Amino acid sequence: MTSMVDIVAPLAKRSIDECGSPAMAWGVVADGALVASGAVGGGVDENTPFRIASMTKCFTAAIVLGLRDDGVLALDRPIAEYAPELGAVRGPDDSAPITLRHLLSMSAGLATDDPWADRLLDASAEFMNAVYASGVHFAVRTGDAFEYSNLGFAMIGRVVRSVTGSHVREHVDERLLRPLGMSNTTWDEPSRPSARPHRMRDGSAVPEGAEPLADGEIAPMGGLWSTVSDLARWVAWLDEANTGHDSGIANLRPSSRREMQTMHTYVGPTVLDSVSAPTGYGFGLLLRDDPTVGHVVGHSGGLPGYGSNMRWRKGSGVGVIGLANVTYAPMSTFTHRALTELHRAGLVPTVSLEPTALLRQRATALVNLLGGWSDEVARDLFADNVEPDEPFDRRADDARRRIGGGPIALVDVRATNRTSGTAVVSVGARTLEIEFSLSPVDGRIQEYTWKDA
Repeated sequence: MTSMVDIVAPLAKRSIDECGSPAMAWGVVADGALVASGAVGGGVDENTPFRIASMTKCFTAAIVLGLRDDGVLALDRPIAEYAPELGAVRGPDDSAPITLRHLLSMSAGLATDDPWADRLLDASAEFMNAVYASGVHFAVRTGDAFEYSNLGFAMIGRVVRSVTGSHVREHVDERLLRPLGMSNTTWDEPSRPSARPHRMRDGSAVPEGAEPLADGEIAPMGGLWSTVSDLARWVAWLDEANTGHDSGIANLRPSSRREMQTMHTYVGPTVLDSVSAPTGYGFGLLLRDDPTVGHVVGHSGGLPGYGSNMRWRKGSGVGVIGLANVTYAPMSTFTHRALTELHRAGLVPTVSLEPTALLRQRATALVNLLGGWSDEVARDLFADNVEPDEPFDRRADDARRRIGGGPIALVDVRATNRTSGTAVVSVGARTLEIEFSLSPVDGRIQEYTWKDA
């Protein structure tokens, strides 16, 4: 059987060849742990710190949701109520007041600002006060559309400090990094050897020149340094909220972690390595409905000297991390390719729901009824709409025609969600499927449809 290393290592080498980064470290997460890792280029491995840039946003978002859960702040109150100096930042025309929800979901309408923000990571509070007071430019009205904004996450940091008296970094360290054992993830440049920053010039990688910027007012959008090993813990902890596995680290309740991984703003179709897919933004995380892999969650990072990405199949427990040390290295292409090939090799588990006891019970009763119709049993099993929608005599005739006088048996129940699913049945040598759904009021069957398997 082909190993994960056999699959991913050549893709990492291909990525380096394409983007010119001097070095790259990568890892695969599965079942809550780093199960495969490697490096291309010299002097780096899974424990080498890289600047992860905008991947920091999901750490900041987790802190905001944690404070929300604690009752310290609310997502839908105007941010000017928490930090009055932000009151001067208003969208055009009749825009609604900006809220934390707008900022977290990239729907505040602030102009996209990567080139500007990337060189101001260490901006002082005084500098940012002047920015807020002077007014800022908006691409669209607040709430109208997705518009990626680093300035928005600086504003989130200001709200957190105004409400709690502490910087985002202090909350991240205390609430997330220490409990998760992410000891090599820092806001300040690591004391241990790190991957040195480079940029492409005339087709070759050259040293970035300027030293990495220090932590400052814009750092909540992209200030963290981290390693493949540490990020594996982070990916596993976020996705365990989807799988139902409990690591026992309850720094942020699972429902809030799932909220981060739920689409709040629609981005539209985006193309990644020539593959188009619908894409949205959660809270500090990007979401993609990939045509091959399925629902994928992740985020990129890019700063002068660095490019990074993490990506996982939602609810599968499997993800890929790539860190490189050249400006805006397209690690999203690498992680996309790696996750796709792991999926094709059968190494990404299919995400399936366990049917509830009620769903199984209703499926069993439905199959028994179809095999030997009784109007009295049907009235107990079906919701009030079923008989008016199609009379019982017609339903009974349809069942007899499909079954043909032979036995019908329930083979499996596949859940779509907690109130709908598919009953897989055998009818002689044939296999048929019956899709059905339950009423939200009494849990009786409100609809069923025969399908050929």
